[in-house]
Amino acid sequence: MAKMLHCSVITPEQQVFDADATEVILPAHDGLLGVLSSRAPLVCELGTGVLTVDTVDGAKKEFYVDGGFGQVLKDEVTILTERAAPAENISRAEAVKKLDAAHAMKITDEASSEARSRAIAGAQAQIKIAKKP
Repeated sequence: MAKMLHCSVITPEQQVFDADATEVILPAHDGLLGVLSSRAPLVCELGTGVLTVDTVDGAKKEFYVDGGFGQVLKDEVTILTERAAPAENISRAEAVKKLDAAHAMKITDEASSEARSRAIAGAQAQIKIAKKP
């Protein structure tokens, strides 16, 4: 049996997820980061993307997360993010609309360019894991 760790996903409004897992893959700001049991302590900045959690019962849970921080300490993975949504709550049609709107955003300076890039990345991540039509 694989060793366990505990994963919690928390937004300012609610705790989105709280369960034991065998593996967690975080969307760090600079790429994906896999976490297994007994990993050294870590704090990282999260990017916009997909958080994947392999639960102890063999299920794979996916969440859209929009930035924040991840902490790994003593087989506890804590995700603090402004927004998180389970894949089953994401509509592909809505995500496609968000992608179209993101592509239509005007770029006038560096800040608007970064906002557009982040909106595109967020919409693409939602499309990738969307479970609803």
